[in-house]
Amino acid sequence: MKRVVVTLAALSFALLAGCMEVEQSAAPAKQGKYQGKPDADPWNSEPLAAGPKWKKDDRVSWEEQIKKRQLAQHEDRRIYQ
Repeated sequence: MKRVVVTLAALSFALLAGCMEVEQSAAPAKQGKYQGKPDADPWNSEPLAAGPKWKKDDRVSWEEQIKKRQLAQHEDRRIYQ
């Protein structure tokens, strides 16, 4: 009899453990609104001190730097130049 009571108590505890979950959310969502931080254009930000160089607010120089970086990552062009 004691075994049945212990088994029922353990079973009821296991079933109720899932009911105690609290809903977790960062903030209440506003329908149709983006909640994260706004993104800026990549060419409008300052280049890193040790990174590639481009002029702030100059999209053309930023795109040239990206193309240069992509060519440097291409194995055939990097080896045979």
